[in-house]
Amino acid sequence: MNRKEKKFVETVWQYYEEYGRHDLPWRRKSHLKPYNILVSEVMLQQTQVDRVVPKYQSFMKRWPTARQLAAAPLGEVLGAWQGLGYNRRAKMLHECARTIVTDYKNRWPHTEEELQELPGVGSYTAGAVMAFAYNKPVVLVETNVRTVFLHHFFANRTDVTDTEILQLIAQLNVHIHPREWYWALMDYGAFIKRTYGNPNSKSAHYTKQSAFVGSDRQIRGAILRTLVAAGKSLSRTALHDTLSQFEDIRIDAQLLQLTREGLLTQVRGRYCLPA
Repeated sequence: MNRKEKKFVETVWQYYEEYGRHDLPWRRKSHLKPYNILVSEVMLQQTQVDRVVPKYQSFMKRWPTARQLAAAPLGEVLGAWQGLGYNRRAKMLHECARTIVTDYKNRWPHTEEELQELPGVGSYTAGAVMAFAYNKPVVLVETNVRTVFLHHFFANRTDVTDTEILQLIAQLNVHIHPREWYWALMDYGAFIKRTYGNPNSKSAHYTKQSAFVGSDRQIRGAILRTLVAAGKSLSRTALHDTLSQFEDIRIDAQLLQLTREGLLTQVRGRYCLPA
């Protein structure tokens, strides 16, 4: 490790010691389990931490184990998910819990490869479970980790690939405290974004998120929120009336898509949350 790299490691640890988000609920010792980490990581995808904290706490209070989540109706899980967006994530978590209970006899996999066999679990999420639940020195990158390395090592570059960043992460990985090291990187990355702006536009993998207002995502979320609030099935006409700010043809397209994805059920022309 050269002088610049040593200084970098010292800077990350110093920031974490003084300003780290040590009180986040999924960082408590009692929550460092694969199930808790999976729930928190899925919730945190494209969602701000401040929004996730109360949702995570209420979710874990309601379904503290994978077995309890697996036994819950998907409709209830979707109802509890409202406010986080990207409702496919709730369905994926529910499917993961059922897979763990039925296929794995409530035993969680202990390798990245096995974790990625779970429904919807990709390489980053599997790595996060390995790092945070099992404290393993895996190599992973997410938006805040990427921010830190772009800011310190690629300040004058554009189109930086994750392959380049992952090589540096592997080189500087802390094998004694991998869990805390990634927490430190994430917290420091959040600080850099607030202080200097987001350098992720320099990444070759950067994609600007499309506008939410008027999007299909907004319509999908509005449909599910309406059904959660109603607490019963609704007809197509009732949904059109309630969601009159959107065109009927666009509502119908999302009703069809949500039904195909298993996020809605249609019974005798009425729509409801799945059992």
